[in-house]
Amino acid sequence: MSLFLFLVLVALVLGIIGFAAHGLFWLLIIGAAVLLADLVYAAMRFRRGGRKHRIAR
Repeated sequence: MSLFLFLVLVALVLGIIGFAAHGLFWLLIIGAAVLLADLVYAAMRFRRGGRKHRIAR
């Protein structure tokens, strides 16, 4: 879960910098790509997360 939140934060920062700075539109595109990849990762993780996990003692 922390990887998901970290990638969302990275995408947000890249998007803001890419939107605010002139000539750095490519950072906005990279931020959008990171966000899309993060959402796909989260969807795959939550889809297979329905199985019960045994707790090792």
